[in-house]
Amino acid sequence: MSTRPRILLIGTLDTKGSEIAYVRDRLIALGARPTVIDSGIMGSPLDIVPDIDRQHVAAAAGRSIDAVRRAGSRGAAVTQMSEGLRKVCSDLWESGHADGALCLGGAEGALLGAAAMQMLPVGVPKLIITPCASGRRRFAPFVGESDITLMHSVVDIIGLHSLARTIFDNAAAAVVGMARNSSTHRGAATADGFPAQVGVTMLGNTTPGVMRLRTRLDDAGYETVVFHANGVGGALMERTAVGGSFAGIIDYTLAEISNTLMDGILTAPPERLSISAESALPRIVVPGGVDFFNQPAPVPAQWQCRQTYHHNPSSTLVRLLPGEMRSVGETLAHRLNAARGPVRVVVPTRGFSLNDVPGGRLWNPDADAAFIDALTSTLQPHIAVDLVPTHVNDPAFADIVAEHFISLVRRSNSAPDSRPAASGGRHSRQPSPVGGP
Repeated sequence: MSTRPRILLIGTLDTKGSEIAYVRDRLIALGARPTVIDSGIMGSPLDIVPDIDRQHVAAAAGRSIDAVRRAGSRGAAVTQMSEGLRKVCSDLWESGHADGALCLGGAEGALLGAAAMQMLPVGVPKLIITPCASGRRRFAPFVGESDITLMHSVVDIIGLHSLARTIFDNAAAAVVGMARNSSTHRGAATADGFPAQVGVTMLGNTTPGVMRLRTRLDDAGYETVVFHANGVGGALMERTAVGGSFAGIIDYTLAEISNTLMDGILTAPPERLSISAESALPRIVVPGGVDFFNQPAPVPAQWQCRQTYHHNPSSTLVRLLPGEMRSVGETLAHRLNAARGPVRVVVPTRGFSLNDVPGGRLWNPDADAAFIDALTSTLQPHIAVDLVPTHVNDPAFADIVAEHFISLVRRSNSAPDSRPAASGGRHSRQPSPVGGP
């Protein structure tokens, strides 16, 4: 907690100088210490002198501001300036000169600020005021995988009038309040000092299984951190985990992989499953949710001949066919084969989601069998595999997953230098009895 928080105040001062100056003064009046960073590219700052000018920002990207202006297009110039802004803000955070960040911007200005804020750790207050925080816009470019807060400016950020001042006053108070009262929660640890947090992926279609898993992990002294596998959550879990605060991860829900293959709503970044593969972090992998991909509701005409399930007003689940399931299995296996740390794959052979059950809207045992065959035949022998004859949401299956995870982490913690041991164990294509590996 900081009584005089340091706030990074980011904006294009050639168009938003007067407005940034007003917010800077509000921050000072609230007891904060603002650092004004000019992310503008073309004109000179209006009515304000920045603490870090645009020349410095461009230089942080290895360019001059004149070179940025000659980038060839507005988009190219913004991309280059973003590189410098990320470096500047990251350095300020690392040196202890940032407790929060606030940006005022239109389309390009807000994206510039967002690029910088996404470099700051989760938990650092981040607020963007922009007219783009409304309408039928994609918010992923602004938020990314971070905890950025967007505030609709209501009006365009040009001019200081009573309505604009009201919005700006609230924004300044919000970021100062967050920074002044924020706290960093240290992850749980075991008695031996090892991390005790576990990252787990979940969707509504795997919620019963994950809830049971969470209970078992809690009973064993672990703190479960659940990430929504919505196209962003899986990669964010991996990045958080490799930062060192997690004992390991349980990738219980992999609908992002099937969505990526089929261009669904929950498409993940290309590095999904590759981020944690570069570390020695223990991993349990469960193919929960691989049987469907998400489409808008109502479902587009091209998928109406498929098995579908109306999941919610904005999403319909569409069943993958056997050939597509085989591709998902092969993709998953290839990514897991590159793992450096210990990995165990636990496969429920009687259904991967709530509706992948006998009589369910997505039940297709031939497609599930194609996935399992492709996965097990493509995985390298050093990856341990357990085929469990039960459903992904069966309590007995979740118990087995928990037991495997606890065992894997214990072996890793007892390895030389307390580093995770190499992956081992059997590579079984025979079903494991329910209730044990």
